[in-house]
Amino acid sequence: MTGHHSNSEIAVRVRRLEERLIGAGLTSDDQLDGIIGQILSGSPANGARVVARAWVDPAFRERLLVDANRALDELGLSMSTGPQPQRLTVVANSATTHNVLVCTLCSCYPIGLLGPSPSWYKSEAYRSRVVREPRAVLAEFGLVLPEATEIVVHDTSAESRHMVLPMRPGGTAGLGEAELAALVTREGLIGTAAV
Repeated sequence: MTGHHSNSEIAVRVRRLEERLIGAGLTSDDQLDGIIGQILSGSPANGARVVARAWVDPAFRERLLVDANRALDELGLSMSTGPQPQRLTVVANSATTHNVLVCTLCSCYPIGLLGPSPSWYKSEAYRSRVVREPRAVLAEFGLVLPEATEIVVHDTSAESRHMVLPMRPGGTAGLGEAELAALVTREGLIGTAAV
């Protein structure tokens, strides 16, 4: 599996540094996530734009689920980070299925769509537990799903990334794309929140 996650050495080193800073009492996971949130607040939320378009345009939604890379082109977005574009798969939540993302080996993640990954996404605890007990992990995030809901865990890699298409919230029929995009959270795009 060597080389499967090309950034794994960097991701491990970054997480070790984060854990040292936290262990020394200099910061916390919440503070690190807050800093990332501040950085992201001034930049476009590309993943949210994609979701909002899928919610208002059923034909775009279908194209997104069939070939996400091609659908991104329609919005002027791309998964290219070098000579070889990463493959993006968008997985849609439904009334009977909920999707959640993880990278079990490191922290592969579609940064161009979701922004920098939260510190918990890189933690060994999340990476190992969400695969074994996804329902319990989601409950810890405050997302309690009905027992009948199937939870599907998607493992990302350096070559292939995933994004969750949350279900459109009720009561949003009159909202435009920009208003809908404002409802979408990074956690919703990972699958640890409903939206």
